Amino acid sequence: MSEIKTGDMLSQIFEMQTELNNYVFSSNKLGNNSGNTLSMTDIFEAVNNNQLMVNDLPNRWLVNYSKAMREELNELDDDLLWKWWSKDRIDIQNIRVELIDILHFLVSAMICAGLTADKVFDVYQQKHSINLDRQDLEYSKDSKNEDDNRTIR
Repeated sequence: MSEIKTGDMLSQIFEMQTELNNYVFSSNKLGNNSGNTLSMTDIFEAVNNNQLMVNDLPNRWLVNYSKAMREELNELDDDLLWKWWSKDRIDIQNIRVELIDILHFLVSAMICAGLTADKVFDVYQQKHSINLDRQDLEYSKDSKNEDDNRTIR
């Protein structure tokens, strides 16, 4: 694999995940709405074409990836120790792998929501700014509303 510039790493992760998902779709003979082999492009284009109903590709695959992330998070939780009196040690290598598994499905879900690596960075910056503002305003459940989140584009 060629050397990747730090700024390109997220884009490379998105590309690698797209390739993996397309390989999985093909290997498992999963089809799109036209009967051809499903691809991440099909799902991404469905978002751009406003195909957002319950049985449309984006929702169907967001459900799949959400469930997969939950299951991977459960596996991570199983590896974490909560008994503060325990003399056990965590398996940090496996914890790292579980976190990467979650990332695999998170990136897949992001693509299914019509996000690119560049757009993730843009939305992240916007949300980060909102989170900082919320801290300055002593954000609490009493003051919580989603009006500030609705400004994110």
